Amino acid sequence: MCGIVGYIGNKNTKGILIEGLKELEYRGYDSAGIAVLQDDKLEVFKAVGKIKNLEEKVLQNTTCCVTPNEMSTGIGHTRWATHGKPTEFNAHPHLGIYSYVVHNGIIENYKELKEELTHAGHIFVSQTDTEVIVHLFEFYFNQSNDAQKAFDETIKRLEGAYSILLITKSEPHKIFFMKHGSPLAVAKGNDDGEIYFASSDAPLIGLANDVVYLEDGVSGVASVGNIEFSDEVKWTTLPQNKLFAQKDGYRFFMEKEIYEQKDVVIDTMMGRLKNDEINFDELDKSIIEGINEIKICACGTSYHAGLTASYLFERLSKIRCTVEIASEFRYKEPLLSKDTLFIVISQSGETADTLEALKMAKNAGLKSIAVCNVDNSSMTRVADATILLRAGIEKGVASTKAFSTQTVVLWMMALYFGKTRNVLSTEKLKTELQTLKNVPNSLKVESQLHEKCRRLSKRYLHGHGFFFIGRDVFYPLALEGALKLKEISYLHAEGYPAGEMKHGPIALADPELFTIALMPQHLHYDKIKSNVEELSARDSTICAISPISFELSDDFILTAETNHYMLEFFEMLVVLQLFSMEISVRLGNDVDMPRNLAKSVTVE
Repeated sequence: MCGIVGYIGNKNTKGILIEGLKELEYRGYDSAGIAVLQDDKLEVFKAVGKIKNLEEKVLQNTTCCVTPNEMSTGIGHTRWATHGKPTEFNAHPHLGIYSYVVHNGIIENYKELKEELTHAGHIFVSQTDTEVIVHLFEFYFNQSNDAQKAFDETIKRLEGAYSILLITKSEPHKIFFMKHGSPLAVAKGNDDGEIYFASSDAPLIGLANDVVYLEDGVSGVASVGNIEFSDEVKWTTLPQNKLFAQKDGYRFFMEKEIYEQKDVVIDTMMGRLKNDEINFDELDKSIIEGINEIKICACGTSYHAGLTASYLFERLSKIRCTVEIASEFRYKEPLLSKDTLFIVISQSGETADTLEALKMAKNAGLKSIAVCNVDNSSMTRVADATILLRAGIEKGVASTKAFSTQTVVLWMMALYFGKTRNVLSTEKLKTELQTLKNVPNSLKVESQLHEKCRRLSKRYLHGHGFFFIGRDVFYPLALEGALKLKEISYLHAEGYPAGEMKHGPIALADPELFTIALMPQHLHYDKIKSNVEELSARDSTICAISPISFELSDDFILTAETNHYMLEFFEMLVVLQLFSMEISVRLGNDVDMPRNLAKSVTVE
């Protein structure tokens, strides 16, 4: 869940590490730190909060002991806390007596190791699981006086998912590394001898050409101009255009990404929506042969996209579809049969629980597809086939354009499978394809709609909670609306199937309960209208989102009249995103980097 960078070379090592961490800040921003080693000289900087706090500390330092523009090694880390609070003591890099380590993941057996090392005389200063790594390394080095042997012995003892960079005064010109379950890439710099490390390729673009995306179980050691791997690796070429996501005049990345949705879904459909058919070059039609069930596995926003897709797969492909939360699926001893197609969804392609679920399915012999936004991510390398979202870099931690592109991709997959299985009529396919072409218009943010959400937001800053309610595909959309509000406003919100309100939750109804009602014209309108009337009769405050005027609503957001429920779906999605963002703005929160969260969830 954290970001790692490393560097060997004779440039401004501190500057390179700081700039690399800025590219990874979306992965966690509870604290950050760097360590730079030059022969026997060492500098360490740590700060709580965002990278700018660390950068200020480095700039304020006037007693440098490391000489600039001479050969040095450095490691850096931006943290999302798993063990121990966000403090400088718990920030990485963690130290032993003469070594430092940064780590992404979780060491599951750290308590046993810590107890063993404490008995051996090692003193711990943090609450983290990471600190055991550096002490274990020094424990073995003190026995053998061999850094490589000590590192190899260390990683044999570790259980869990982790990526590690370690530097030590005993070998000051080397970085020891290991990848097991958390992403790590190593690259050869554009200048002679330079070596770079990072959790993703974003910090490497423009600095290097050749990169290895490490596979699980691969470790090694890097020195100037040389990298030794424990196993065979595959070198690939990095893209050379630095895709910095700029705000382009918007207040927040999240706002920019909401507005971008109309454009990125065009990229998502490009080349796949052809004339009167859906075409996926990434898929062989044989992937659906012998399949009697689809199982979708995902977390968070991606889970909501999967839940939406389950309605579409059953409706359009006529195939049974179940959806699992990855963190639950892994531990329920699931029954997996080879006539099931396993689909995983993840913006980053690195979500730890979803990745492990995919590996379980692969081991059980299931065919698999990854739907994700990042090429060369772990899921793309494990799955049999990958369909990329083409959403571009998403900087806002609360996902927006990833959800819309996921839903479009899965909708197209439902049509593709329906046609392949000969269960979808030509006329029905034609109607759905024409609807898909109109999705960008439904995702377009009209200025009056945004202003309406902004003005309404001031009325929803207090109260004891929100209910987002909907039916059919609008139920997962209600879940997503509630999640967006929780993530960035820190207000309690629940998504609920509208028909289930009377089975308990309606007991909460009063004027301080805000109900956000999704009332599409073309899908069960009369049913949800009755459900909303039940809440109104109990004096709940109602904000209705619909193309049809609703006289009992306290507030009403008018959406455009369309001829298909999925176009209503995407327009209501934009409303929910804007509404949540404007509430967060009024509360003075950090819209792009909400507390306690990280963009890429690479721990369980």
